[in-house]
Amino acid sequence: MGSLNNLREEDLLREAKIILKEKFGYHQFRSGQQKIIQDVLNGRDVFAMMPTGSGKSLCYQIPGYLLNGTVLIVSPLLSLMEDQINALRAAGERHARALNGMMHAQERIRVLRHLEELRFLYISPEMLCRSDIREALAKITISLFVVDEAHCVSQWGHEFRPDYLQLARIREQLGHPACLAVTATADERVREDIIRSLELHEVAQTIMSVDRTNIALVVRNVSNDDEKMEQLCKLLRTTRLPGIVYCASRDWTERLAELVRRQLGLRAAFYHGGMESIDRRKIQNQFLDNQLDLLCCTNAFGMGINKPDIRLVVHFHFPATMNAYLQEIGRASRDGQQGLAVLYYSPQDNQYPEGFIDSNFPEDAFLLHTLHELDEGVLTIKNKDQFLNDLQERGSSETAARFIYERIREKPAYQSFHSIFKRSKSMIEQRRRVLLNDLSIMKNYLTATECRRAYYLKVYHEDSHEKPVYCCDQCGINLADFDSVNFEDTVINRKQLMSWEERLSYIFKESERSKQ
Repeated sequence: MGSLNNLREEDLLREAKIILKEKFGYHQFRSGQQKIIQDVLNGRDVFAMMPTGSGKSLCYQIPGYLLNGTVLIVSPLLSLMEDQINALRAAGERHARALNGMMHAQERIRVLRHLEELRFLYISPEMLCRSDIREALAKITISLFVVDEAHCVSQWGHEFRPDYLQLARIREQLGHPACLAVTATADERVREDIIRSLELHEVAQTIMSVDRTNIALVVRNVSNDDEKMEQLCKLLRTTRLPGIVYCASRDWTERLAELVRRQLGLRAAFYHGGMESIDRRKIQNQFLDNQLDLLCCTNAFGMGINKPDIRLVVHFHFPATMNAYLQEIGRASRDGQQGLAVLYYSPQDNQYPEGFIDSNFPEDAFLLHTLHELDEGVLTIKNKDQFLNDLQERGSSETAARFIYERIREKPAYQSFHSIFKRSKSMIEQRRRVLLNDLSIMKNYLTATECRRAYYLKVYHEDSHEKPVYCCDQCGINLADFDSVNFEDTVINRKQLMSWEERLSYIFKESERSKQ
């Protein structure tokens, strides 16, 4: 029996390689892809952490041609769904569709009527939570349940959306197909959170390095925002573009885009969650089509963006976690060429991530008052959207309002709303401790005196690799090397000039650090 299984596995792998070449135009698998595809074809639950640009989508698209049924891909963004479907259509696939809240009702009905004809169905988690959608999906064979951008499952991540917590239950209702969860960056705690939340059993894991050796890392200490803007303009005058500037607030994205347009004459635009979706899509397309040199944005931009020639990623404000930082700088130079990540840090920046963490949760008095109003019948949760709006009108953040709603939804019917106060408060304290610890790790990165790459590799329990030609500011790179005028010559010269003494010195430094 074992030999037959081995033979079938060999046959499937051979067919997978044929599909890779004939459908997608590649002659060989990239690192990690073959093992993931084999595990999927063997019917195992799989968790895969693969860096941006390493071909995550092929890990479920190729099995889609070998498994019987429909591959269901849970995806967090409309733009991400559209990009994936367009790529499949370009490869000749006509049986791929999406279901999301932006669709016209008649189009959604048409897709639901023809579900069994589909090879790939992309769906938002919010749409998947609808009972009519689940009932329709339960009537067809789901060959593989894919959770794309799986870090959204984690209750600790900045992308957390409560509907992701329903995915394990929904997968069970759909016949418990094998699950593939994929993400670009997740530390050990977030990985465990994903596996637990999705109820993955005997999960096969492929954990690839978070390191992007072709991205140089620079942290610059500045005294205030004025100096930061001055340094940014100086950088943008000479450094290769296109680029992204990440900001902590919507106001700063607009302010910097205007500054860059006015002072440097660059084609710059802003992007944040407060814009209308049609405007966000327009700006995104302009950036993808090289009609913009620079995009100033919040972390609302970037997930699933397929632009391989971004040369510069700037953090005008630092993110709250190392996971977020590596995801954001990972959008640079997906084509393998040299990229640059610059972070400007001033002491006043600490207010942003700490304030963001506080805004995730309701204050005790607000929570207690809300529960009292629910017990008195002043508030009701019959309409989720109305309830969330009511809380925000009372001064709650959207995230804190969602937190309250999730706690209320878990309450047993026989208990009063007030009865969940202590349990909710305990959960807030636990989560806040975790988020503050993540923030501490990020702050230590900013003030590290060791190699910055070595620092974050230790966070992910990875060993340091060979030092890249352009490593980090602590290892002695110069921003002048990234001048757009003579960049190619600089790279060639730098590679030629990096002597054996430099490499030996680096090895000894790393050896000494490991002893400390």
